[in-house]
Amino acid sequence: MSLVINHNMMAANAARNLSNSYGALATSTQRLSSGLRINTAADDAAGLAIRELMRADISAINQGVRNANDAISMIQTADGALQVIDEKLIRMKELAEQASTGTYTSDQRLIIDSEYQAMASEITRIANATDFNGIYLLNGNLSGATHNGSASVSTGKMKVHFGSGNESSEDYYYVQIGTSTASAFGLGIGAASSTDQAGRSISTQQLAQLALDAIKDAIVSKDKIRANLGALQNRLENTISNLQIQAENLQAAESQISDVDVATEMTQFVRNQILTQSAVAMLSQANSMPKMAMQLIGG
Repeated sequence: MSLVINHNMMAANAARNLSNSYGALATSTQRLSSGLRINTAADDAAGLAIRELMRADISAINQGVRNANDAISMIQTADGALQVIDEKLIRMKELAEQASTGTYTSDQRLIIDSEYQAMASEITRIANATDFNGIYLLNGNLSGATHNGSASVSTGKMKVHFGSGNESSEDYYYVQIGTSTASAFGLGIGAASSTDQAGRSISTQQLAQLALDAIKDAIVSKDKIRANLGALQNRLENTISNLQIQAENLQAAESQISDVDVATEMTQFVRNQILTQSAVAMLSQANSMPKMAMQLIGG
């Protein structure tokens, strides 16, 4: 290479190498300080797109776990109210059995019937008052066979959503809770009239005897509602476990794509640091080369 004055190619080459090394050093510093291998789209365009989709799914699944837990809390609220209703039904059965015997007078049966009607009214009150977050659970609000969520207030059975999409039935469950008022069970004075008036009253010995089977049917109906809720709660608990495992595996996959390998990146950082320091030293030496030409000219 000739010794020239107008162009210092060694300095230009050293400056280019310094720029490359310094840029690589800046990238290593950014990755080590952030803990991420991908900080901008330029780092890995395809990896960035995959990572953001995974992050969206992870966030949606975690919210789905919270949704499922809320549904479990709602089911437990309904089951707790049905447990109290169960106690009232048992007392009504006891009163009907008491009024069925012939050792009581008509006036005494009327007294027994007054408590019977009070129990029926309390069952209806509990059913109409039981709610979760403003949603009434036992008054028939969720007893519909279909779900309609197109309006501002959903109607019919409840749709509990926990999946990251809405493409299949695996992304949601339906919660349907039958009406649990006394009249729905066919008990109390407010129940629909039937031929034998079974369950409406125990004011006579015959009505009391008929009420025994009616109360038994009511207890079975109530137990079916509770059994359905219990099965759904168990299903939701299993769903939560599955969602948590799914979120954990997605997080691990996202980490493989996005997170920096500190050991590998630290090796690159040291390499780039040495190259940068070397390039600075060589650029300083290369900038002094034209002085040699001046020495020749000056003699």
